Amino acid sequence: MYQDKTLVCRDCKQEFVFTAGEQEFYAEKGFANEPVRCPACRAARKQHSGERRMYKVICSACGMETEVPFNPSLDRPVYCRSCYQNRGRA
Repeated sequence: MYQDKTLVCRDCKQEFVFTAGEQEFYAEKGFANEPVRCPACRAARKQHSGERRMYKVICSACGMETEVPFNPSLDRPVYCRSCYQNRGRA
């Protein structure tokens, strides 16, 4: 039913094989599109997407410098981990 196909990676422009087994898996999962990246570029992209940008801020409670994984707005307080955890205990 399915046959191996040779595709070209969008990122590195190298050819890669989209196997019959992979095509069957894609069909079972309901994926409508073929992969556009080779396995190596997919793995690199997945690894890179796990990295977070951290923002340096000053804790609104204790004044200590800390980092948070979001870009804080100036109109809202930002807390270090310790002060954030202790906020509900007061």
